[in-house]
Amino acid sequence: MNRLGLIGGTGLDHWGHAVHSHALQSKYGQPSATVAEFHVGNLCLYFLPRHGGQHQIPPHAVNYRANIDVLRQLGVTGIVAVNAVGGIGSAHVPGSIVIPDQLIDYTWGREHSFSLVDGDELLHVEFAEPFDSRIRKDLLRSANAAGISVIEGGCIAVAQGPRLETAAEILRFKRDGCDMVGMTSMPEAALAREAGLAYASLCVNANRAAGLGNEPVSMEAIEETLSIAMVKVRGLLASFFEEFEDVI
Repeated sequence: MNRLGLIGGTGLDHWGHAVHSHALQSKYGQPSATVAEFHVGNLCLYFLPRHGGQHQIPPHAVNYRANIDVLRQLGVTGIVAVNAVGGIGSAHVPGSIVIPDQLIDYTWGREHSFSLVDGDELLHVEFAEPFDSRIRKDLLRSANAAGISVIEGGCIAVAQGPRLETAAEILRFKRDGCDMVGMTSMPEAALAREAGLAYASLCVNANRAAGLGNEPVSMEAIEETLSIAMVKVRGLLASFFEEFEDVI
């Protein structure tokens, strides 16, 4: 069977009834949760909730290295990540779905590589295009087939969190060319590249970023938007899984 990893973020903390659960260990520490295995046609899907089974791990404290490592241990060839973001660009209204093609990393202090100490293999991976083009195209085709509107392309500003951003920070991100802001795409995307795994993202605009909306950002409004938008995300992913072919 083809093997694909799915990393869920805020709003996508479960996927259904698993046929198996994998409590794997990693030399990089404890992953966020056990990995649930699902079978969808000829696809073996491994689902990992990024923030833990009870959504207890904040973005800056996620063990991204362990998460990518356990998916690598399971033999996946690709990963689809779901990320909640704040909209900066004019088209990025709450509830809209984006298939991004670029990012800028503003995080600090995270274990951002598998090459950190003496004895580790030194990895200088190519990262001009941080998201896999084939998976992105397949996600876009699946969205069209399912009749789900998505924004093709866009740049994510990856902020440190867990606090939300100031209005001045959002203006900086906008000047830098970012269309949305999130907290979890890095170092996840870069680690997947180091691990040799094709990686792409589905971003859900949960709110207008700080200073751009008519009201202050509230977690209640974010959660309400995500609960509606994730229905579309699940439909898109279901279409994608049905047609998935090995990315290698």
